[in-house]
Amino acid sequence: MQANNDQTIFLPLEGVDSEHCAMIVDNELAKVNGIKSHKVELNNNRAVITVNKTDILLNAVKAIKDIGYGVTTVKNSFPVLNMTCASCAVSAESIVKSVAGVISASVNYANALLTVEYLPGITNPGELQKAVQSIGYDLLLENENNQQESLEAFHEKKFNELKRKTIWSIVFATPVMIIGMFFMEMPYANLIMWLLATPVVLWFGKDFFINAWKQTKHRSANMDTLVALSTGIAYLFSLYNMLFPQFWLKRGLEVHVYFETAAVIIAFILLGKMLEEKAKGNTSAAIKKLIGLQPTTVTLILKDGTEKHVAVEAVAENDILLVKPGERIAVDGIVVSGNSNVDESMLTGEPVPVLKSKNEKVFAGTINQKGSFQFKVLKVGQDTMLSHIIKMVQEAQGSKAPVQKLVDKIAAVFVPTVIGIATLAFILWMILGRDNNLVHALLPTVSVLVIACPCALGLATPTAIMVGVGKGAENGILIKDAESLELAKKINTVVLDKTGTITEGKPQVTGISWLNQDDSANQILLSIEKQSEHPLAEAVVSYLRNVNTVELSSFESITGKGVKARYNNKTYFVGNRNLLEENNIIGCSELQQQADEWSNLSKTVIWFSDNKKALAVIAISDKIKETSAEAINQLKEMGIEVYMLTGDNKSTAKAIAEQTGIQHYRAEMLPQHKADFIRDLQQRGNIVAMVGDGINDSTALATADVSIAMGKGSDIAIEVAKMTIISSDLNKIPKAIRLSKQTVATIRQNLFWAFIYNVIGIPVAAGILYPINGFLLNPMIAGAAMAFSSVSVVSNSLRLKFKN
Repeated sequence: MQANNDQTIFLPLEGVDSEHCAMIVDNELAKVNGIKSHKVELNNNRAVITVNKTDILLNAVKAIKDIGYGVTTVKNSFPVLNMTCASCAVSAESIVKSVAGVISASVNYANALLTVEYLPGITNPGELQKAVQSIGYDLLLENENNQQESLEAFHEKKFNELKRKTIWSIVFATPVMIIGMFFMEMPYANLIMWLLATPVVLWFGKDFFINAWKQTKHRSANMDTLVALSTGIAYLFSLYNMLFPQFWLKRGLEVHVYFETAAVIIAFILLGKMLEEKAKGNTSAAIKKLIGLQPTTVTLILKDGTEKHVAVEAVAENDILLVKPGERIAVDGIVVSGNSNVDESMLTGEPVPVLKSKNEKVFAGTINQKGSFQFKVLKVGQDTMLSHIIKMVQEAQGSKAPVQKLVDKIAAVFVPTVIGIATLAFILWMILGRDNNLVHALLPTVSVLVIACPCALGLATPTAIMVGVGKGAENGILIKDAESLELAKKINTVVLDKTGTITEGKPQVTGISWLNQDDSANQILLSIEKQSEHPLAEAVVSYLRNVNTVELSSFESITGKGVKARYNNKTYFVGNRNLLEENNIIGCSELQQQADEWSNLSKTVIWFSDNKKALAVIAISDKIKETSAEAINQLKEMGIEVYMLTGDNKSTAKAIAEQTGIQHYRAEMLPQHKADFIRDLQQRGNIVAMVGDGINDSTALATADVSIAMGKGSDIAIEVAKMTIISSDLNKIPKAIRLSKQTVATIRQNLFWAFIYNVIGIPVAAGILYPINGFLLNPMIAGAAMAFSSVSVVSNSLRLKFKN
C-alpha cells in the first residue's frame, strides 16, 4: 500500500526498442536513491516509478539519459508576473517544483523568467499557471512570437504606473516631511500631515499591503511584508496618537506622530523600485536588440516574376525573396541570383561585411549593403539562426550560477529572520528603554523592517549574468548557461582541434601522386569519397568533379582512420597511413617520399590503396586562419597552456604547431583518445576548455570543463558545447575568458555589497550604536538606504557593458 505522499510517475521513453534495452533502463533506475518501485513497460514505451519527493524525478531522468536513452520532456520559459523581490522568486520556484511531473524549475528574479522542464503527459502550462496563481503571482502564457511583445507591453505599463505613483508620492510626502521636521508646532500640523500621508500610504502604497496579505494567507513573507509592517505600524500608531492624545498626556508623556516616516518610506521605496525597474530593463538590452533585428515585411518574388510585399509571418520555406540595398534579411536562406556585401556584425561581432554570391548562405537579422540579390528561404520563424541565438541567450540569462543557490537559501529565510530581529529589538527596547519606551521601541523596529533588503541579494548574481551573457552575444559569443560563464574564468588549459578550429575548415586538394594512374582508379576513388561524410572527402570530391562514378558493392567508415569499400570483388581503402599498416598493405618508397614532403609543408596526406598495395597519395591543404596565431599568443600571455589535438599525421601537426606558436600537440588521435587526453589533464588539476567544430569532437567537448564550439561547425558539436563562437574566430576565446573574469568579479562585488549592507545596516537600525554614542537611525533614512541598495547593485552590473 502506498504512503499518502507517494507519487506514481510515468516517464515516456525514447530509444527503448527491445527487452534488452528495457532491462538496462530498469537496472539503472534501481540505482537511483529515493525510487521506491520501478518497472519498464516496453509495449507502452514508458517507465513507471514511485517516488515521494519530486526532486528524485530529475535524478531518474538524468540516469536514463546518461545511458544513452531519452525521456520525452518539454522545456519552456514563461515570464512570471507580480514578483516584487528575491523572496518572491524563491516562493514561485518552490511551488512550481512541487507540481507533479515537473523535472526542474528555476525562477530568475532579474528577468522575471521561469525556466521549466516537465513531462507533457502529466502536467502542462495551465497547471503550472494555477500553481503560481495560488500564491499570488501569475505566468504569461503566450506563444513565443507574441510572448516578448506582451511582456514588453506589461513592463512598459508597470513602469509607467510605478512612475506615476512615485511622482505623486513625492509630491504628497515632501510637505509632510517638511512639517514633521521643522513646523510641528504650527496649527493643525498633525491633521495636515494625516491628510497628506493617507493617500501615499493607503493608495499609492496599497500594493505593498495587498501583496503582504496574499503572502500571509499562504504562510509566506516577502519584502512587501516588511514594508507593510513598518509603514502600517508607523501610520496606525500616529493615527491613534492624533485621535487619542490624552492617553499619553495623562501619563505625562509627549505625543509623537510619525506620518512623515510612513509617507517618506513609501515614496523612497517606490522611487527605488522605479529606478530598479528601469535599470533591469537595461540589463536585457541585448535581447531587445536581437529581437529588433528581424524586419516585419519582405519582398516576395511570385512565380510569374512579379514582386509582392508580404508580412514576414507569411513567408514559407522555398519561397524566393528579394533583398534591396540597405534592407535587413528577414529569414535564413541561400542566394540564388545576384551578389552583395552583407553586414553580419550583429550575429558574429565581426565588423567587416561578407561578400554573398550564388549558393552562399544568408541569415535573418543581417543587413544588406549596396548590392541586390534574391535568395531561397531555408528556415523561417523559430528555426532561423537568429531565433536560436535569442532562445539560447534567454535561457542563459535565465539560468542560475552555482553561487545563486546559496543566495536563494538565504533569501528563503531572510524575511522571517528580519521580522524576528525587529520583534527582538522591540522587546529589548521595551525592557531596557527609559522614558517613553514604547516610542523608543517603535522607531528601531520600523527601521529594522525598512532597511532590510532581500532585493539587493536577489539581484546581485542574475543581473551580472544577464549583462555578461548579453555582452557575449553582442560580440558573437553565445553562452549556454551561467555555470559555464562562471567557470570560464578558472580555465588554465585550452585544447584546440586543428581542422576548422585553427584552420579555415575549407580543405582543398593541392595534388595527387599516382603509382600508376588510370581512369578506373580515379572513378573508384571518387565513388568512395562521395559516400564519406568527412570534410577531407568533400575536398577530393570537389577536385574530381569531372570524373564519372561507379557503383560500390559495400562501404564502411572506420572512425579516426578512413573508409573501406568493395568494387568488383576487390577491397579498397582511403585514409591515413595507420589504416594501410593495420591491413598489411605494402607501401611504395616513391609515394612515401612524396607524402613526407607534403607533410612537412603542413599538408594533410590521404592514402588510396587496394587490398595489396598503395595506389596514390593525395595532398590536402587547409589554410590557417589569419587570427589563430594571434589568439594563441593572447592565451599564452594570459598564462593559459595551449594544446593542439589532431587526427592528422605527426609531420603536418608539427608544421601547424610551429606556424601558430603551439608548444604542445598530439597527432594521429582518435575521438576517444582526445577525450582520454582531456581527462588526464583534468586529473592533474587543470580546468580544461576544449575547442572544436566537428562531430568527431563531440566526445571531447562533453568531457571538458568548458566546451567551446565553432559556429560554422557541426550541429552536434554546437549542441554539446557550453559556448559557441558564431564567427569561428579564435580571438573570441580570450575575450570570453576576460568576460567571465569581469562577470564573476561583478557578482562578488554585488554580493559583498548586498551582504555587508544587511550585516551592518540591520544592527545599526536596531539601535546597537545607541548605548555607545546615542545614535538612533531615522526610519526615513533607513527607507532611502533600502531603496537605493538594489539600484546600486543593478547599476554596478550595468558597468560590465562598458568594460573591454
